Amino acid sequence: MIIDAIFNVMTLLRKELLMILKDKRGRIILVAPVIVQTIVFGFVATFDLNRADFALLDEDHSASSRELVRNFEASPIFTRAMTLQNADQIADVLDNKKALFVLHIGSDFERELNLGRNAPVQVLVDGRNSNTAGTAAGYVQTIIELFNAGRAQAAGQHASRLTISTRSWFNPNLETRWGILTSLLATLSVIQVMVLAGQSAAREKEQGTFDQLLVTPFSSMTIMLGKAVPPVLVGLVQSGIVFAVTLLFFSIPFAGSLLLLLTALIIANFAVVGIGLCISAISSTMQQAMLYSFTLLMPMILLSGFVTPISAMPEIFQWATLINPVRYGVDFAQRIYLEGAGLQDILYRDLLPLAVIAFITLGMASRLFRSKL
Repeated sequence: MIIDAIFNVMTLLRKELLMILKDKRGRIILVAPVIVQTIVFGFVATFDLNRADFALLDEDHSASSRELVRNFEASPIFTRAMTLQNADQIADVLDNKKALFVLHIGSDFERELNLGRNAPVQVLVDGRNSNTAGTAAGYVQTIIELFNAGRAQAAGQHASRLTISTRSWFNPNLETRWGILTSLLATLSVIQVMVLAGQSAAREKEQGTFDQLLVTPFSSMTIMLGKAVPPVLVGLVQSGIVFAVTLLFFSIPFAGSLLLLLTALIIANFAVVGIGLCISAISSTMQQAMLYSFTLLMPMILLSGFVTPISAMPEIFQWATLINPVRYGVDFAQRIYLEGAGLQDILYRDLLPLAVIAFITLGMASRLFRSKL
């Protein structure tokens, strides 16, 4: 009796394994995503700060200030991205993420040290990613301590010391939830939007109604738009819920334009829907559509800058983020919500790339639908 039961289970087991492995595309899907995602996780998903660009504003131009700058440049982590001429340039550097922080050395730096006084050095940090900003501030503190130790060794115990005045922009207290919740405006809805769009045509193929839809007098573009708009509306509702919770429950102040944020989210959702509809058009079943969708979702979120900063990724992955709509979504969500960025600030940086991605992916989806006619 027991032997027969075991034999029956083994027979069913063999049948199911054959069903899974008989499809060539299915065999590839079982192996390829695991390899790709492991590589992506290995290179991208890291909280280590391997490189940080900084901008220098040296108003003293003295031997002491140059020595301090050499200590920063000798670090394997910090790279001087630019040299500023005046304090008016600081805002542009941090607003547009040209550097993680600005090292500001005042005009009386060396004179204060020579008079035996403590000389402050200002470090202005982009606090939108609080983990990275906090880590960078810790490394800055270490370099300053080494500089102070060198001066104490050369001049004795009573040598003047440097002190750090740190100011975090867009997130004064470096609270982690500020960066996470504002990023969720663009990332949390992506999962639902991608899955809904991916299942759209696949569901009808599985139920046998897709052929009936294709013989209607509707054009392929009409069919595609009819399937694109509902997931976009769902995504906007979810983003609205995230916005309300962020603003009302967690009391994170909203600094930007609600209309601009809504417009940007609509464009971003259409870009994601275009990818989902392409998946739906090439999938024969809902199971395939779900598998394809989740295979893409994980790398898209990892390569968005939501988990770890893009600047910390290997260069090849930084280039790969340029075709990732979630990357632009995270950027405009943080900039509009925390920074109060206007249309001119995100038009070419985020909205135009998203519009191009939406145009290409929706066009591909329409072409794939047309091929079924």
